[in-house]
Amino acid sequence: MAINTDKNSYTVIFAVIMVIIVGSVLAFFASGLKPKIDENVRFEKQQNILYAMGVNNNEGSGSVDFIPTTEVEEEFAKYIKKQLVVVGSEAKEKDNAYLIDVQKELAKVKSGQSAELPLLVGEKDGKEYYIIPMYGKGLWDAIWGFMSVDSNMKVQGVYFDHKGETPGLGANIKQRFFMDDFEGETILDGNSYVGVTVAKGNNDPLNNDKEDNQVDALAGATITGNGVTAMIKESLKLYKPYLETIRTK
Repeated sequence: MAINTDKNSYTVIFAVIMVIIVGSVLAFFASGLKPKIDENVRFEKQQNILYAMGVNNNEGSGSVDFIPTTEVEEEFAKYIKKQLVVVGSEAKEKDNAYLIDVQKELAKVKSGQSAELPLLVGEKDGKEYYIIPMYGKGLWDAIWGFMSVDSNMKVQGVYFDHKGETPGLGANIKQRFFMDDFEGETILDGNSYVGVTVAKGNNDPLNNDKEDNQVDALAGATITGNGVTAMIKESLKLYKPYLETIRTK
């Protein structure tokens, strides 16, 4: 007996079968690819953390060049000496603390719950670096990054990234000409942790003044720049109790 393909029931049954088949295939591939996806996430975080402490393949003043994925695990183990979780002024070591979901931990803080804030301690050329993960909101979606400081609370480097900022405008927070300006800035104003402000009308386009707690804003990206400023300040507010225990100046 021939099947009547004009019936609505046929269309519904056919659609259901196709959804099941396609869903099963996608689930199979997703399951099979998960280890590789997790590995890529791990490598990317390692690259970003190392970049923030100045371990990268940058040359001149051109593009952002990370340590290659084929080398990054070895370099990460070489330069990152401790992985900590910070609760108030206390810190304890924890394996793979760098993989903690900062967004989820910040949500806990906002709801009044106890949270584990990751902090990495690196060493390069005999100098210690304290690398702070950050998470915030840009114009369209999430922004995040890492900032490394020394024990004098001077910025040694940063790395920023975003989910959906405007290409050529807010998306430039991950470009070298913006990130390089943070190096050498202080996050202190006297004894106050004020961070670094992305400022319009900074009047220091060459970023020669490293004591003003400011870097030049990105043209046409005021809201994204404000988001970076807020992200840094909010992060330092949470880490301040511990930073005070390591501060030497």
